[in-house]
Amino acid sequence: MTLRLLYLTAETCPTFRPDVATLFGKYLPRHGIQTDIVAGKTPGHHGGVLWGGGGAYLCEASGGRAKIFVRTLLHGIRQLVLADKHHYHAIQVRDLPISAAFALMVARLKGLKFFYWMSYPVTEGQIYRALNRGLSSGLLKFIFPWLRGHLGRFLLYHIVLRHADHVFVQSERMRADVARMGIALNQMTPVPMGVDIEVVQPELVRPIEDERLHGKRAMIYLGSLDRPRHIEHLFKMLRIVKMKIPNVVLVLVGDTKDEMHRHWLQEQAIEEGVNDAVIWTGWLSMPEGWQYVRACEIGLSPIPRGTLLDCSSPTKVAEYLTLGIPIVANDSPDQELIIREGGGGICVPYTPENFAEAAIALLNIPLEQRSHMAQSGRAYIARNRSYEAISRQVAMTFNSQFMHWPIPGNGV
Repeated sequence: MTLRLLYLTAETCPTFRPDVATLFGKYLPRHGIQTDIVAGKTPGHHGGVLWGGGGAYLCEASGGRAKIFVRTLLHGIRQLVLADKHHYHAIQVRDLPISAAFALMVARLKGLKFFYWMSYPVTEGQIYRALNRGLSSGLLKFIFPWLRGHLGRFLLYHIVLRHADHVFVQSERMRADVARMGIALNQMTPVPMGVDIEVVQPELVRPIEDERLHGKRAMIYLGSLDRPRHIEHLFKMLRIVKMKIPNVVLVLVGDTKDEMHRHWLQEQAIEEGVNDAVIWTGWLSMPEGWQYVRACEIGLSPIPRGTLLDCSSPTKVAEYLTLGIPIVANDSPDQELIIREGGGGICVPYTPENFAEAAIALLNIPLEQRSHMAQSGRAYIARNRSYEAISRQVAMTFNSQFMHWPIPGNGV
């Protein structure tokens, strides 16, 4: 039997998120699960969008946050209303609590299953951003995420999750956190981040040719530079490492949409006296990012501890190890588990001093030993965090939801 989902997602399309593009666009169709995606179109992308999961219903997603929110909300509602109940078996919403409230209502009216996918405590993140920013950027930029966060939080925990047929969460830690809000544990399935080992193979990814890396000992951070990540700690770490290894550089592959915060980070690098040893690439395509990983000696995965990020499942750990470099990671629950069970790196608390000590230790051990660490981690990822393995588990969960449910005609 083929299952077809209508999937509203917060990510624009095409997306670099592997738990959208790889899991739903590539692997789940192999298990008979098709997905029509509803999203904004990634700004700057021209031409058509190839979505392997099924159809793609996209709207423009440019402008300020408020404008994008309203446009994508209305676009999603329109697609929900137009959805043919004989064509779909379920509606799923990802990280859009307000849209999810409408989707839940439509699903019940049309006799469809309703699933919610929670990759991040998005409502808490919106409230945090508003309070952290304060009124420094103006009343509107404070009040919009504050109101959206509080409204979304009420809808999410009191209506959406309580009435969803099933909830997919990012990690075991998130499952426990959500359960404390009154959601039954057996109604939730953790789906950690993974890697597509058919594509991410060291022998298939050529190291980047970047003259800034010539003669350097390179460390890499791959990911968001947003405020909650506290990337400024890496500059303090770099200053310490440079005292022992003068030719070390830090490659930052990623960015933040917060221009004020980006400027502040650049100032912090200058203040620490390491700006000449920081390579800022901005956002890159995944293949380009992987090329930089292959050109570096160790990967860095700092996930500051706290409510917002303890429940995360970082992609970068799986990517670093699969591409053959060991890692320095902090004791965030999911990545601590990966290092403890699979080896592949050093796990320490996220302080500049601890990260510097671990980085120096890794850079000073023989290349053969570092390679052995990475190979051990890669084997663990292949067994437990490849999307081939993850997709089997997700498909089983979807199929179990329809065991005693009257299935409409396939319509496919």
